[in-house]
Amino acid sequence: MTTPALSKRAVAEFVGTAFLLATVVGSGIMAERLAGGNVAIALLANTVATGAGLVALILTFGPVSGAHFNPAVTLADASQGGLAWRDVPVYFGAQIAGAFAGVALAHVMFKEPALFFASQHERSGPSQLVSEFVATFGLLAVIWGCVRRRPNVVPFAVGAYITAAYWFTSSTSFANPAVTLARAASDTFAGIRPVDAPGFIVAQLLGAAAATALFRWLVPSLPEYAPRVIDRIPEVPEGEEPT
Repeated sequence: MTTPALSKRAVAEFVGTAFLLATVVGSGIMAERLAGGNVAIALLANTVATGAGLVALILTFGPVSGAHFNPAVTLADASQGGLAWRDVPVYFGAQIAGAFAGVALAHVMFKEPALFFASQHERSGPSQLVSEFVATFGLLAVIWGCVRRRPNVVPFAVGAYITAAYWFTSSTSFANPAVTLARAASDTFAGIRPVDAPGFIVAQLLGAAAATALFRWLVPSLPEYAPRVIDRIPEVPEGEEPT
């Protein structure tokens, strides 16, 4: 087994994060337009699309980059030795650039007035920050809990958790700093005011750190399993077909 080149992993993170944001923002726009003012129906549609899309994207890009699509996951993985620290800035850059590309793509597909426009959707207050802490704590808990024994179920567990967290957190579970930054540039159903984004990001990073610390205590051997957050693919000799 071998780890794909960093350039390939960066492209996988860029494309995967772009499709994730296109799914989140695009389905939000579609849901709001079709729901006839029923916010619950719009949120349900946005939730289902996001959860399903996340499973598909992790299955698709996981064998290349680990399908982090999330700086909080990247930091947590690096902190346990699953990803080299020198690779972290490249992952960050690919994720953030991909997130904004996905927002722009959604805006183009739905004929929004600009590629980017600041959101006016207020998401402020202690309840929202606590929600983001809880949402990201739960996300990392699911990843660390599943990757130890059953890494193959991680895509489904993550998709299921995010689907649930959309509804049990008042913030609708952003749980991702790159997603938060990019959604601040979309004045649509999925948006967040730029002024509210920094608080979300701090809460997300704290939640990820807390979950990682907890699982390091629960499972002292956690660093042995951290490399599984980036799946390995077999190295195929030149001229041979993969089996």
